[in-house]
Amino acid sequence: MDISAQFKHNFDCQPTHISRAPGRVNLIGEHVDYNNGPVLPAAIDRTVIIAAAGSADNTVHLHALDLEERVSFSLASLEGKIDLTGNPLPDWARYPAGVAWSLKVAGLDVRGLRAVYTSDVPIGAGLSSSAAVEVGFAALWQALGGWDIDRLELAQLCQRAENDYVGMPCGLMDQFASACGVEGHALYFDTRSLEWLAAPLPPGTSIVIADSGVRRSLINSAYSERRASCERAVDLLKEYLPDIRSLRDVSPIELAAYSDYLPDEIRKRAEHIVKEIARVDSALNALRREDKRAFGALMYSSHTSMRDLYEISTPELDTLVDLTRRLPGCLGARLTGAGFGGCTVNLVEDPYVVEFMGGLEAGYKMETGCQVQVYLCRASQGVSIQEI
Repeated sequence: MDISAQFKHNFDCQPTHISRAPGRVNLIGEHVDYNNGPVLPAAIDRTVIIAAAGSADNTVHLHALDLEERVSFSLASLEGKIDLTGNPLPDWARYPAGVAWSLKVAGLDVRGLRAVYTSDVPIGAGLSSSAAVEVGFAALWQALGGWDIDRLELAQLCQRAENDYVGMPCGLMDQFASACGVEGHALYFDTRSLEWLAAPLPPGTSIVIADSGVRRSLINSAYSERRASCERAVDLLKEYLPDIRSLRDVSPIELAAYSDYLPDEIRKRAEHIVKEIARVDSALNALRREDKRAFGALMYSSHTSMRDLYEISTPELDTLVDLTRRLPGCLGARLTGAGFGGCTVNLVEDPYVVEFMGGLEAGYKMETGCQVQVYLCRASQGVSIQEI
């Protein structure tokens, strides 16, 4: 799609900026971000692309090309979450509107905007299409306003938009990966200290993402329940480990020692988090020594934990992971994202990628009767702005 032509068609002028913000896949470290743990995502080469130009009337005019929907809203009435006619903003528009609100609360110059945008990040698949939209628009407003903040702070402002404006209590990982991605690398991100480093992915391997086609249901309530379970585990463990602030502070040995004092469901949730945090550190070490088989084994172990302990998998996701064990070249597989549908991520040796993708499609069709969308992805750079 020629995004500049679409902009000219909509607004009868040329755009001044093109923003590209990637989705992300989390390679390992699921649901640990709200427990202050480290995560290991990678930005991927599936992006939200926005063509935009400033507007002098303090109004934002948006056209979501994929949805074929338009909306306009005033920067002066962001708190009300309404469009220019006084109607509630549609859900899709709350992401850019929330970013504008967050930037304004931070005291940054936010200007009127005309924009069209499209995306090849699947919506609802756990690849952070919403974070890509947020980061893409934040970077545009930064370019138009000329203010200077680093990409990590930009990601934090986008997280605030999703938490406090959209109403989704997500961690920082998604926005961070979209803002700070490094081509060819995974990103080890400590969600407590906010320190991060880029680790090269194993040479001779590719990321393959398989979209089960199952869209997440009950995700908000299930997410809240699991977050509450983790907080309850911390409260109970403080009787024995008074200095802990989160499950990040509990070692696997300590949890084993005190797990009998936790209710069964709380124990299972805590066990996943504590061991998943340990797996992330082990995965970073595997990348450093270019041990792709160890990395893949940790991915499989992570999926088993999410299936049995955190209970966020589905039969379709389990089928996709089970199939990979019979396909050549697959080093590891796991569900990625919040769970209850969405995608699996697979680390595959390059010579086998085509055979692997075909085998996964055929096997899933045979097992479930349904189609699976399989994408070959590369770890990509974070958000970028092109001035025209």
